[in-house]
Amino acid sequence: MGILEKIAEIEREIARTQKNKATEYHLGLLKAKLAKYRTQLLEPSKKGEKGDGFDVLKSGDARVALIGFPSVGKSTMLSTLTKTESEAANYEFTTLTCIPGVIEYQGANIQLLDLPGIIEGAAQGKGRGRQVIAVARTADLVLMMLDATKPNVHRELLERELECVGIRLNKRKPNIYFKQKKGGGLSFNATCALTRCNEKMVQTILHSFKIFNAEVLFREDCTEDEFIDVVTANRVYLPCLYVYNKIDQISIEEVDRLARQPNSIVVSCNMKLNLDYMLEALWEALQLIRGVSVEHVCHAIHRTLAAQFKYALVWGTSTKYSPQRVGIAHVMADEDVIQVVKK
Repeated sequence: MGILEKIAEIEREIARTQKNKATEYHLGLLKAKLAKYRTQLLEPSKKGEKGDGFDVLKSGDARVALIGFPSVGKSTMLSTLTKTESEAANYEFTTLTCIPGVIEYQGANIQLLDLPGIIEGAAQGKGRGRQVIAVARTADLVLMMLDATKPNVHRELLERELECVGIRLNKRKPNIYFKQKKGGGLSFNATCALTRCNEKMVQTILHSFKIFNAEVLFREDCTEDEFIDVVTANRVYLPCLYVYNKIDQISIEEVDRLARQPNSIVVSCNMKLNLDYMLEALWEALQLIRGVSVEHVCHAIHRTLAAQFKYALVWGTSTKYSPQRVGIAHVMADEDVIQVVKK
């Protein structure tokens, strides 16, 4: 039986198992097995195996993955916000590979990736979903594009596809300390009252991963799913903005309803409506820091520069005079100019 068949079988068993006190440990075991198989599914079958992925060099100050079902307006969005031309048409699957563009905003360069349309079953490799999702995992933010004229079920399907491959949208990493040990069995503690998970559940999940010696500390009341996320250690936690396109084709009441949903923005790419507000929301969600230390600047230039740092000359408002010789801990201000001198 292949991995896909095993995943399907476990999903069917979870769906038909009634959730109660008597079955909670069995369900926890099934969820742990499911997480293992889904992780295996994303790994290449052979070492060094070459695929037809969408390897795009990460550039700029942040990377934004533009994802959505086919024919929702992603290519039009890319062409409107950047200087990159992405083929747009009123039929599905116009974009067949990853197309990068750069948004120049507030002095920052934000890389926007127009990914091919995801279809249902992308996490299992249907369409080119696996490659799309692999690129999405490297992003700093997901811009999920939705068609305002279609049911909200599309949003739920996309969230489920991303959830299946370990991409957690608008969630933070569970506050659980976990460390494998060479011996000593399981050491389990909690700094708060636990209502959704317990020591027996933790032990059941760890045994399914063939982990028998570990130190576990719950610092918040987490679920067994969140603990599985911590154990697998391959989850990506990304902010997400839901962009509803084609608002010129729906009623003002429906526009108002969509706009009031959390993390949601309503736009019309064809008529260029509300795109300025979308860029503001994008900037705020990325939380780019404009005042950082010299050490951060060195890391941004090259990963080895901080280790070779001798001193820097800085011109700008962060100094008393220009240029001023500063150390690696000096905090830069917006629009400062820096010259780094190596050892």
